Amino acid sequence: MTDPTLAPAPAHPAATAADATVGTPPAGVAYPKTIKSFVRRAGRTTTGQAKAFEDLGPRFVLPYTAAPLDADAAFGRSAPLVLEIGFGMGEATAHIARVRPNDNFLCCEVHEPGVGALLKRIGEQGLTNIRILQHDAVEVIDHMLAPACLDGIHIFFPDPWHKKKHNKRRLIQAPLVAKLAARLKPGGYLHCATDWQPYAEQMLQVLGAEPLLANTAQGFAPQPEYRPLTKFENRGLRLGHGVWDVVFVRRH
Repeated sequence: MTDPTLAPAPAHPAATAADATVGTPPAGVAYPKTIKSFVRRAGRTTTGQAKAFEDLGPRFVLPYTAAPLDADAAFGRSAPLVLEIGFGMGEATAHIARVRPNDNFLCCEVHEPGVGALLKRIGEQGLTNIRILQHDAVEVIDHMLAPACLDGIHIFFPDPWHKKKHNKRRLIQAPLVAKLAARLKPGGYLHCATDWQPYAEQMLQVLGAEPLLANTAQGFAPQPEYRPLTKFENRGLRLGHGVWDVVFVRRH
């Protein structure tokens, strides 16, 4: 969901996370010891985004600390907690927070213009149920999120790394999925979406192999009502691109 005018190729939104240990590679593909699942993209923060940082950053951007997050204190209330990894420019994030006011959304993104854009949306729409961590999501998962603390996880349109030699860089790999599943409450959900069919098939395979997770559908899931069609997605659909949603839940 990153605006492609703000970033060089690959012109596709990168999900934000950090390094994760890599599992067994496919035949003929050598994985590195870690995967870098976000890309530092070039881009300038606009005047409006910079003002949003100044005015709203102190309230809505949380500092990274290598200690468990007190979500009730961070949000000022007790509510179901949903983690989002990589929100791009925040269009879908703001929409979901608006239509689900009873949930809290903890959102990780390292791309500064994207963080500024979401802060601007927060101000314009009067949202109060979003907190942002401008930090590597895997470090957040490892050090700030306790086991079984999440009610949901969103990973929308992570960078597909189209070329086969780059597939090892994809975010959805077994080690990260195991970390995520462990932090879901029983009955909590993991929702991924992509417009690249080979990646969608990989998502199904990797999530299906995680013993803590169960698919909510026979294969791909219908698009949940809360996930909107963004400008990026609508442009892809006009070009004939498909979109695939994958929704799994933590077993009881």
